[in-house]
Amino acid sequence: MSTAAAPPLKKTALNATHRALKAKMVDFGGWDMPVEYPGPGGGLIAEHMAVRTGVGLFDVSHMGEIQFRGPGALAAVEHITMNNVSQLQDGQAHYSALLTPQGTFVDDILVHRLSANDYLLVVNAGTKDKDFAWIRQQVGAWPGIHIADYSAYYSQLAVQGPRALETLAKLTKVDLTAIKNYRFTWGTVAGIPNVLIARTGYSGEDGFEVYIPSDEAATVKMWNALLDAGAEFGIRPCGLGARNTLRLEAAMSLYGHEISEEINVFEAGLTRWLKLDKGKFIGREALLAVKAAGGPTRRIVGLEMVERGIARDGYSVLSGRGEVIGKVTSGSPAPFLKTNIALALVPAAVAQSGEDVLVDVRGKHVRARQVPLPFYKRASK
Repeated sequence: MSTAAAPPLKKTALNATHRALKAKMVDFGGWDMPVEYPGPGGGLIAEHMAVRTGVGLFDVSHMGEIQFRGPGALAAVEHITMNNVSQLQDGQAHYSALLTPQGTFVDDILVHRLSANDYLLVVNAGTKDKDFAWIRQQVGAWPGIHIADYSAYYSQLAVQGPRALETLAKLTKVDLTAIKNYRFTWGTVAGIPNVLIARTGYSGEDGFEVYIPSDEAATVKMWNALLDAGAEFGIRPCGLGARNTLRLEAAMSLYGHEISEEINVFEAGLTRWLKLDKGKFIGREALLAVKAAGGPTRRIVGLEMVERGIARDGYSVLSGRGEVIGKVTSGSPAPFLKTNIALALVPAAVAQSGEDVLVDVRGKHVRARQVPLPFYKRASK
């Protein structure tokens, strides 16, 4: 019996560039993506440290972009997301999520208000097709909206780190200091017009994400221009490996780990972006019921390993008596903090107590202490 061949991996406009740099490539959500750039003085730790102390450059063109247009756009986006979209002004963005009726996660997203009737949702690469189908099912028949998947039309590059602004400023006349956190504007960058410049990111550092036409020539031009502009600050191309360790130090959630269709907003600890008082939206009733019942029975907590051992994704978390009580959702060494850290889903009572726990590291029970989140927070200027 024959089985259907797996579809070929999708490639960003920088695929050949990554390969020329000898990047280690992996299948990430159906995309052929760089995980790290080895070489003299290179690799994941060097990339991580470049972002923490200088500047790093990421190809995140695999992310999805879904646009809502029309007089019904605001109502539709409000209905499917948990944050308060009506509070956004033109040129503002916020973190949010698409929720199931149970108050768990379809995906976490960024919402950008382009105008009163025009919103751009940035979704995760591996969930983009699922997200788009879900959105069409929920509001596709609503009057006054046009919903389109524009992912193929955008390349997205992320410039992250304390020297990100200085790097990008060399390439544009736009006053980047006027773009506050979670704001965006349009401008010419590296001679490329109509670039969306957003002060957002997924590293725990200051930085910008630039959205440009997805053709190879424009994308390669932007990539090379950014590397040249950041050379004096020690810029490094960075892969998915450093992106993961950076977001873990900053305790940023990852779909399929800290957030999923089995974990609700309260359990994930993302209530800062949950606006239950904004009116009806998908998942609201279930979350109100959780709140009325006294809150979640599980919580995501931060762990720092006290004894030698690395808590990896999926490892069991045990009580001090050796009973399995939860699991590690994300775990790895923290290159900047120079310790081993993890996020874990445990009973709310354990989270409340702050007690030490054990992590089953390949059969060995390794002690870990609960620590406040985020593990790392950049110094305010």
